[in-house]
Amino acid sequence: MPTTWILLRGLVREQAHWNGFADRLAGALGADHRVMCMDLPGNGLRHRDRSPTRIAAMVDAAREDLARRGVDGPIHLVALSLGGMVAMDWLQRHPRQVAAAALINSSAAPVSPFWHRLKPANYGAIVRHGLLGRDRLKRERMILEITTNRLSDADKDRIARQFQRIDEARPVSAANTVRQLWAAARFRAPKTLPEGRPVLVISAAGDRLVDPRCSAALARRWSAQRAVHPDGGHDLSLDDPGWLADTLADWAGPTPAGTK
Repeated sequence: MPTTWILLRGLVREQAHWNGFADRLAGALGADHRVMCMDLPGNGLRHRDRSPTRIAAMVDAAREDLARRGVDGPIHLVALSLGGMVAMDWLQRHPRQVAAAALINSSAAPVSPFWHRLKPANYGAIVRHGLLGRDRLKRERMILEITTNRLSDADKDRIARQFQRIDEARPVSAANTVRQLWAAARFRAPKTLPEGRPVLVISAAGDRLVDPRCSAALARRWSAQRAVHPDGGHDLSLDDPGWLADTLADWAGPTPAGTK
């Protein structure tokens, strides 16, 4: 039976924003593993659903989605940003279903202050182009400027156009954007996590959206293993997908992480 890995994206992002990373990770892990993407309510294939205002409710919806697909567990979670909050809650409340979790550039109260969890230098651009702006291409280009460090201008333009088409096909409503922001703001990181469930905290030293100190604080809180990219941005699956896939595969080791 192959080990199942579930990929979770962050705020107002969907499975298509992994941009082929699922296939890359599957190749790095090998034939004994399968990699699946999942959309949280309000995003992607579920963009018409109402986003919950609690992270726990997002977990409940994700578990129902997996049950419909015939997936039980144990599963391995790979979660970026807000998706990391979902993974934390999922692991803490349902440890029998989650064998291990990798959290990428995530953060949570009360471990880190809000000005670390979303750097103030980005507030203006996020409000102007993200919450109030109607130019989808400009918004996607702004997001890439903030979340990636290693892409060329040509790659940013190409990916921004690609993501613009995604947004046109499956738009996230303004109401769902606010509801997801509210869920993230209310979430509190667990004080402890279940024993025997490995956690890998991955961060990028060049993250200009979320301060890397947030990942360091989470790792200290749980005495978790860490991996740090030397210069990548917030969206490591775009910035350096090869490094991220290899890091996860090395963590999994010759047998799936979390098995005995």
